Amino acid sequence: MLQSQFFAKTKKETPKEAQAISHQYLVRADFVEQTISGVYRFLPLGFRVLKNIENIIREEMVKLGAQEVYLPALQDKKLWTESGRWKTFDPPLFKLKDRHQKEMALGSTHEEEMVDIVRKRINSYQDLPFSLFQIQSKFRNEMRSTGGLLRTREFWMKDLYSFHATFEDLTNFYQKVKKSYFSIFKRCGLNVFCVEAVSGTIGGKISNEFMMVSEVGEDKILICKKCGWAANIEKTGQIKKCPQCQNSLEEKKAIEVGHIFQLGTEYSSKMGANFTTRDGKKKPIIMGCYGIGVPRLMATIVEVHHDQKGIIWPKEVAPFDIHLIPIITNKKEKKIAEKIYLDLQNSGFKVLYDDREDKSTGEKFADCDLIGIPIRIIISQKTLKQNCLELKERAKKEPVLVKIKELSKFLK
Repeated sequence: MLQSQFFAKTKKETPKEAQAISHQYLVRADFVEQTISGVYRFLPLGFRVLKNIENIIREEMVKLGAQEVYLPALQDKKLWTESGRWKTFDPPLFKLKDRHQKEMALGSTHEEEMVDIVRKRINSYQDLPFSLFQIQSKFRNEMRSTGGLLRTREFWMKDLYSFHATFEDLTNFYQKVKKSYFSIFKRCGLNVFCVEAVSGTIGGKISNEFMMVSEVGEDKILICKKCGWAANIEKTGQIKKCPQCQNSLEEKKAIEVGHIFQLGTEYSSKMGANFTTRDGKKKPIIMGCYGIGVPRLMATIVEVHHDQKGIIWPKEVAPFDIHLIPIITNKKEKKIAEKIYLDLQNSGFKVLYDDREDKSTGEKFADCDLIGIPIRIIISQKTLKQNCLELKERAKKEPVLVKIKELSKFLK
């Protein structure tokens, strides 16, 4: 992609309301912009990152055997009344009426929708287990929205729902989802803790949150470094000793990047989602649900991967693989630079080529560091004399010289 044609305008000034580093850098680098409180536009750079994260999540969900669906954002009041959550859900639902005065809500979560689908199609234990997931917009009527993408009113979420005949099967699948979540977060460059958590208005007796330690986090967790036990303080209170090994606990601020629940029959029993057992009895379907907020995960990555100059994107989520910057003075050098750009693209790399003629070398380097693409390649008269290019990884301080003819091989 030619940077002169790419729809992105970086900013030198930090937004006054931006306290979190992720908020500052994502706005300054033109990944996102706020419209109203808690609502953001994802611009081309931001959308590319969002889609990369989405693809990682989708790959891991498919590995679990889950099937993808897409459910409506507008939800019938009737379903929420059946579950008993129309008046009790927290934060309160965004509610509206159509021109026929029929009440509905913007989807904050999709347990009711999923149960309605399943109860029409599942009859026997032979139909179980299975799991469905979607990646779709959610709407939360938050009292306040803070930290940029860390707490918003509209956001993409991956929500997975599993359906089982026995609690043993739910427990086994729950453990598989845990492993899948650790894989997702690792691919996004995060080393998270899985902690015991409060289920809140989603429900279920057992739930776990995936927490990334960060000073901007709104949650507080307790960690035992001896045995690995961890919990949200909201779940345990301010205990001093680990309940598993009696070792002292360490308190940390953290960002919740995922939450999983063993719902049991919380919804199926209320909404009549039953199956016939092997011995002919009718029982409510046993459920689990598993969520990841995609924009919050994006912001958390930036909170972990940055320096004083800008973002440092992990390879799998970066908007481009390579930021190619020519520092050249004549047509011959320009043709060489354009050929390198085309060769890199033909080798399968996503390249942002800074062909802008109205920017100084210093401005180009500053934008490069702010945007945070993993690899910067400089083409200059000095390096071309040696048939080389200067390659620098964003996460490292020192560049290296690479022969032009060996570049693709070196990068792979």
